[in-house]
Amino acid sequence: MLGINIDDVIAVIQSVRPQLIAIVVALVLGIVATVAVNRRTVASQGVRKLTHSTVWVAVVAAIAVCVNLMLTGPLSSMLTMATAERHELTQETIDATEQLAVDIEREGITLLRNDNDMLPLTDTDAINVFGWASTNPIYGGTGSGSLSDAYAMTSLLDSLHDAGYETNDELTDFYTDYGTERGVIAVTEADWSLPEPPASTYSDDLIADARDFSDTAMIVIGRVGGEGFDLPTDMGADSVTYNDNSADYEDFPAGTHYLELSQTERDMIDLVTSNFDDVILVYNGANAFELSFVEDYPQIQSVLWAPHPGQVGFEALGEVISGEVNPSGKTSDTFLYDLTQNPTWNNFGPNQYDNVSEFEIESVRGLRSPKFVNYMEGIYVGYRYYETAADEGLIDYDATVQYPFGYGLSYTSFDQQMGEVSFDGDTVSFDVTVTNTGDVAGKDVVEVYYNPPYYNGGIEKASANLVAFDKTDELQPGESQTISIEFTDDDMASYDYEDAQAWVLEAGDYAISIRSDSHTVIAEQTVNVPETITYDTEDNTHNGDQIVATNVFDDANGGLNYLSRADGFANAAEALAAPTDFSMADEYKATYYNLGNYDPTEFDDPDDQMPTMGADNGIRLADLRGVDYDDPQWDLLLDQLTFDEMDTLIADAGYQNAAIDSIGKVRLSDVDGPAALRDNFTNVSSIGMPSNIVVACSWNKDLARQFGRTIGDMAHEMYVSGWYAPSVNIHRSPFAGRNFEYFSEDPVLTADLATEQMLGAADRGVYSFTKHFALNEQENERNGQLCTWSNEQAIREIYLRPFEEIVKADGDAQAMMGSYNYIGNTYASAHEGLNQTVLRDEWGFKGFVETDYFSGANYSYQDADQVIRAGTDAMLASTDTTNHIDDDSATSVIQMRRAAHNILYTAVNSWRYENGEPDSGMPVWQVAMIAADVVIGVLLVGLEALAVKRCLDRAKTAKAKA
Repeated sequence: MLGINIDDVIAVIQSVRPQLIAIVVALVLGIVATVAVNRRTVASQGVRKLTHSTVWVAVVAAIAVCVNLMLTGPLSSMLTMATAERHELTQETIDATEQLAVDIEREGITLLRNDNDMLPLTDTDAINVFGWASTNPIYGGTGSGSLSDAYAMTSLLDSLHDAGYETNDELTDFYTDYGTERGVIAVTEADWSLPEPPASTYSDDLIADARDFSDTAMIVIGRVGGEGFDLPTDMGADSVTYNDNSADYEDFPAGTHYLELSQTERDMIDLVTSNFDDVILVYNGANAFELSFVEDYPQIQSVLWAPHPGQVGFEALGEVISGEVNPSGKTSDTFLYDLTQNPTWNNFGPNQYDNVSEFEIESVRGLRSPKFVNYMEGIYVGYRYYETAADEGLIDYDATVQYPFGYGLSYTSFDQQMGEVSFDGDTVSFDVTVTNTGDVAGKDVVEVYYNPPYYNGGIEKASANLVAFDKTDELQPGESQTISIEFTDDDMASYDYEDAQAWVLEAGDYAISIRSDSHTVIAEQTVNVPETITYDTEDNTHNGDQIVATNVFDDANGGLNYLSRADGFANAAEALAAPTDFSMADEYKATYYNLGNYDPTEFDDPDDQMPTMGADNGIRLADLRGVDYDDPQWDLLLDQLTFDEMDTLIADAGYQNAAIDSIGKVRLSDVDGPAALRDNFTNVSSIGMPSNIVVACSWNKDLARQFGRTIGDMAHEMYVSGWYAPSVNIHRSPFAGRNFEYFSEDPVLTADLATEQMLGAADRGVYSFTKHFALNEQENERNGQLCTWSNEQAIREIYLRPFEEIVKADGDAQAMMGSYNYIGNTYASAHEGLNQTVLRDEWGFKGFVETDYFSGANYSYQDADQVIRAGTDAMLASTDTTNHIDDDSATSVIQMRRAAHNILYTAVNSWRYENGEPDSGMPVWQVAMIAADVVIGVLLVGLEALAVKRCLDRAKTAKAKA
C-alpha cells in the first residue's frame, strides 16, 4: 500500500475538477460582466459601481460555495484526517518499544560463516570498518515500510562503540566525505546507485594508518528495497537508474543484477583482503544476496546477515560481535551461489500482452494495458524446489545452494534428540530434547519437516516441507529443554486440483524429521497413513474448513504447463523457460474487466428485493459490541442506514473508518505500516521496529506476539484502531521489492509468525489488515492490470496458507487488505471466489476486506461497484475517484449492506468501543469552515449593503446638483 505520493496529488486534483472549473467560470463571467457594464451601461457612475460590486459579490459567493463543496465533498476525509488531534507516544512506551526492537534484532541477526571461530571478537577492541554502507546502513524499507525521522537512530558504528570497540575515524570521514545519501527508492521513482569510493581513491596513507590501527577489518555491504519497485535483474536495462562510481569502468555491466557485487565493491574487497587477514563481512539487506564471492577470500572468516534493524535494533550487532549475545538467527530464505538459478528467474516481472488493445485505457500515467506474470514453478518455491530438485537429480545441491533455508550458526553447539513419534490417525506428536553441549549460553531452533509419499505423475509434492518449529529458551552450557511438537495429518495433505479437486492425504509413509536446516537431517522417523483421505464431505473438511474446499481458481490457471516432478522434473526446461506466448486467450478476454468495459447493471439480479433503509429503530452501534455477527439486532441496525451512509463507510475508508453520526459511529484511524504506525496525515509516527524479515530470521513466536502487542500499545496512545499489517506475501523471488516487509519463502514460517503478530495486536483491541490478499509477490506493474497466473494447488498450499492460518486463529473482527494485481483475468479485490468463497465460506472470516490504495482512473481498473459485488467491503481511498457506489439497484444495495455489516462489526469490537460509545465532535476544519463562511457571508452582505448605500447617496447628490 502507498503513502502520500504523486498519485494522491493527481487523485486530489481530479476529484475537485468540477469545482475548480466552476471557480474559473465564475471568475471569467465576473470579468466579462465587468467589461460589459463598462462598455454598455449608460447609466450613472453609481449604478455602474453598484453593478460591479454586485457582480463581484456574486463571484466571491460562487467561489465560496465551490470551496465549500470541495471541502465537504471530495476533500472531506483528507481534511478530517489531516486536522485530527495529534497523539504522541509516552516515554515509557518509547523505552519499552526500543527494548523489544533490540531483542528482535538480537535473535534475527544470522551467523552464516565463522571460520576459525573468529567471532566473537575478544582479542581486540579496535576495528577498521570498510564500505560506504558502514556510514549509510539500511534501517528499513521504503514506501509504507519507511521509518519516521522523529526518533533517534542507532547506527551501525554506534553499535560497535556501545559494545566497547573503537572504529577508525579516518575511514568514517573518508566515506562521509564521499557521500551522505544513497539513491532514493520511493513508490514512484527509483535510483539504484550505490555510492562506493573506487579502490584507487584509498590513499596509501589511509591503508597504512588502517593497518596500524587494527589487524581486524569489517566490510559492510548494503542493499535496499521498497514499495513500488522490484530489485533490478538487469542493471543495464534502460529502465534502471544508476550512477557509476568511476568513469573507468561500469559498476554493473549489462546483464548483471543488483544482488551481486558491483565492480567498485569487489575492488574494495580485494583491497581490504590484500591488507587484512581477519575480516568480518556484514550484509545489511533484506533480500537474499549472492554471497558466493566469500568463497574466494579465505580472509573473510565470518559472515553476518543483519537485516533491517529499525531505528535502534543495530544495538544488537555490536553485542553479537563481542559475544555479549550469542547469535541464534536462522535464514528465512535460501541463499544461492548464483541467483539466476532461482526457478522464478525467467518468470519474474511483468510481460506485456500483444493482443489487448481493446482493454487499453489512457490515464494520467499514460496508456495502461494488461500485463502478465506466470508462476510456472507451481508449489516448488524456495527450498521446496532445491531440496526436491536435488532428490530428483535435476540440480547439484552443493553447487547450487550456499546457505540453506533455516540455516544459522552459533557460538555454542547443541544436541537434539528426537523422541518417539506417535500418530493416532489424526495427530502427529513427539518431543525433542535440546541440550547445549558447548561452552556458552545460547538458543536453538527445532525445525520439523515432513517428506510425503510421491507417486510419479500424481499430485505434486515437495520432498521437504516445514510443518512445525519452536525456539528454545536461553540454555546454559549443559542445560536441556524439551520441546513438544504436535501437528495434525491435515497439515501434510496436498491439494489435488486436477482429479479430486479437493484436499487429499494420500496413503503411504510420511518421513518426519528434525533438521538443523532444510537440507541437514538430524533424526527421522516414519508415520504411515494406511488409507487415502479425501476431504470432500461436510463431516470431513480440511483443517476445520466450514464447507468443503473445492476448485475456485480454475480461471487463474491459464492452461500453462507448470513445473512437475513427474519423471524427475522432465518438463523443467520448458516450464521454467521465459514465456514465448504474449497473447491473452479469447476465453479470458471474454470476461476481462476494467474501467473501460465494466457495467454493474449487467450483473443486477431482477429477483433481488430492495432492503430497508433509513428506518428509525433507535439502535446505536455501541449497543452491538460483543453481539454475535449473526444476531438479528444487526439487521435492525443496518435497516437504519441510508444509501449515502453506507456509501460513506464503503468509499471513504482510506486510512480511516468513517463516522456515521446517526448510529454513533465515530471516525476510527487506520494507519500504515509493517514495522511501525505511520499516520500519513498528522505526521505522527511510532518507533520503527525491525522489519518482518528480522522477525522471520528470529524464528521466535514469542517475540512476534510481543511485536503485535507493542503495536497495540502504541496504537492506543496514538488513538489508532486499525493497523495495515502484517504483510504475508511470499518471497517467491529474491528480487521482490518488499521482501523486507514480508517474512519468508516459506508459508508455514510466515503464517505462524504473522499470526502471532495479529493476535498480539488483537490482545490490545487493534484490528489488523493482513495483506496483500493475494498473489502480490512483485512490485513492478503491480497496479498496471497485472494478470497473475498460477495453479490452484500452488495458490492454496503456498500463497494463501498464511492468510488462512491467520483467519482460523481468529477470524472474528479482523480485517484483510486486497492486492493490486489480477488473479488470472480478475482484479483480486473483485474476485468473488477469493473474497467470498474461500475467505468467508471456507475459512469463516467475519471481518472486513479493503482494497489496496484506491486510485481509480489512475490505475484504470478499480471500480467500487465491481469490487463490492465480489466480497470486498471498503475502498482504501482518501479522495473521490471511482470509489463511490453508482448503482443503486437492489443487487447493489444488498452488497452495500453486507459491507456495512462487516465494517461496523469490526469497528465496534475494536478498543475504541471498550467503554461504550466514544466521544465524537465536529472536525476542527468543519468548525473553521463554518466560522469562515459566517465571516465571509457577513462581509459580502455588508459590502453589498455599502455599495447600495453609496449608489443611493450618489443618486441623491446627482439629483440635488440637477
